[in-house]
Amino acid sequence: SHTAALALAASLSSNASAFSINTAGRSFISRASSSVFQKSHVFPSSLSRSTPRLNSGLNMFFGNLFGAAAAMGPPIDYTALDFPGPELGAAAKEGRFLVTSEREPNLSIATFAGGCFWGLELAYQRVPGVVYTAVGYSQGPEENPTYNQVCSGATGHTEAVAVYYDPNEVTYEQLLDTFFDRVNPTTVNGQGNDYGKQYRTGVYFHTKEQEEIARARFEQEQRQYKKRIATELLEAKPFWPAEKYHQQYLEKGGRMGNPQSAAKGATDTIRCYG
Repeated sequence: SHTAALALAASLSSNASAFSINTAGRSFISRASSSVFQKSHVFPSSLSRSTPRLNSGLNMFFGNLFGAAAAMGPPIDYTALDFPGPELGAAAKEGRFLVTSEREPNLSIATFAGGCFWGLELAYQRVPGVVYTAVGYSQGPEENPTYNQVCSGATGHTEAVAVYYDPNEVTYEQLLDTFFDRVNPTTVNGQGNDYGKQYRTGVYFHTKEQEEIARARFEQEQRQYKKRIATELLEAKPFWPAEKYHQQYLEKGGRMGNPQSAAKGATDTIRCYG
């Protein structure tokens, strides 16, 4: 499981170069200043830093678990991914996040993090009006993150899903329905059996309208819980697509080679790991 991967990763990487990630101020009620929306959605390169290379034992572990494709190697080739991977990767390299698709500007984009990205992606694939999805890494400062790095907890990223949707067919409110149907928003840094900062949950808005809708929904959801909601509500940051073998992972068969339905409106129980 992702939890086992994390535990062994932490052990194997204990001698890696240490570095700190500033997480101060993260809160579901964090409010972006109005100036954010008056600027281009570009993040200065000074916010980025290289992720330390993990040791050979960690590389071998992930290679054995996920195959040779998962071993530490060159950066992900975003141009080789199916759409929308190439345009998301190109924007991230420029320090940008997208509000609408550049290739298909009638499609809006939303970003969600709900623990392991495999199951959450399949849930959104099934939503009528969702045209494309991509899994990847978001909300961290490091550039070109890989699964090994993120899964080890060595970056500030969370596993996330980029959702391309037609607002004439599905509303942002309905996308939030899917999100809250799948997560326990009071769980800190994890969902199900997966724990770690990379599995924290979040709703990352791309526009002021999305922020207002999400903020109202968070207030509504909070009334259903005694515990404080831990899910982040923050402005989106550049979205780095994950490796090709992670994309639509459960639809393709997952670990067990048993494909799960991505048909619109499908209600089969999602098996999180395949």
